[in-house]
Amino acid sequence: MLKIIYAGTPDFAVQALETLLQSEHQVIAVYTQPDRPAGRGRKLQPSPVKVCAQAHDIPLYQPLSFKENGAIQQLIDLKADLMVVAAYGLILPETILQAPRLGCINIHASLLPRWRGAAPIQRAILAGDAETGITIMQMDKGLDTGDMLAKQTVPIQPNWNAGELHDELKVIGGELLMSALTSLEGGKLKPEGQDNDSATYAEKLSKSEAAIDWHKSATEIDREIRAFSPRPVSYTKLDGQTLRIWRANTFIEQSSESAGRVIRHDKQGIYVKCCESVIQITELQFPGKNKTTSAQLLNARNLQGQQFGQTE
Repeated sequence: MLKIIYAGTPDFAVQALETLLQSEHQVIAVYTQPDRPAGRGRKLQPSPVKVCAQAHDIPLYQPLSFKENGAIQQLIDLKADLMVVAAYGLILPETILQAPRLGCINIHASLLPRWRGAAPIQRAILAGDAETGITIMQMDKGLDTGDMLAKQTVPIQPNWNAGELHDELKVIGGELLMSALTSLEGGKLKPEGQDNDSATYAEKLSKSEAAIDWHKSATEIDREIRAFSPRPVSYTKLDGQTLRIWRANTFIEQSSESAGRVIRHDKQGIYVKCCESVIQITELQFPGKNKTTSAQLLNARNLQGQQFGQTE
């Protein structure tokens, strides 16, 4: 049995924590980001990991950073065997990395060294990768540069968006963690160094990236729509309004219309001209409205002939 400190913040990190709590190991403390304002009222909201920790009465720590007085010593005093990190969001100083007897390991949502960094799930979809996965990594002072302890590959289904791939990976992350801990206790893990020359960096997403450029190919736009769902969500302009695009499919069809023109709108979709082909939008959202399918929208408004991408 290992005495474990768990550090994580978003929903992705909850699954592995719950898996640990059902195991023979002892979670002696949970670290998560401080509560942040969210929603229309901007009220302080606890992280999903905090909610889970409180539900299980686990000692909870929420330092703004480890530069706070006493934060490092507080963690050292816990005398943990291991610290497990999953999308925590704080940089861990070297003193913290070395504090637990077995150091710190990270659950990372890519097949390292591909897609180090903040948005590996979305970047894998944007790049058109055929597969991704989970890597359990021994943490060092670099950004996702530590030795790899375990990996599991996941094929990326052609219709998956980032939310669906996220949900698949978070389950696998918990399962692979437990397998890695068993091998770690038995001294059977063989660390594998990363090939830094093969590394790619998954930069944090920005809202500006989600603006659709209809001069891109249908394949590129489809990847963007899937990568940016459920956030920040791809969008375009129509008569000065912002339309959020949630679901689409590539559609092999030629058209002489200008990029961004709706060439037709029927119950199956809204067909929009792209660079070299057509994309079929099946789910979208107008400002102040709920998401709607193209079939539902057709009952209220036919967009055939409209030009997407206009700002006026």
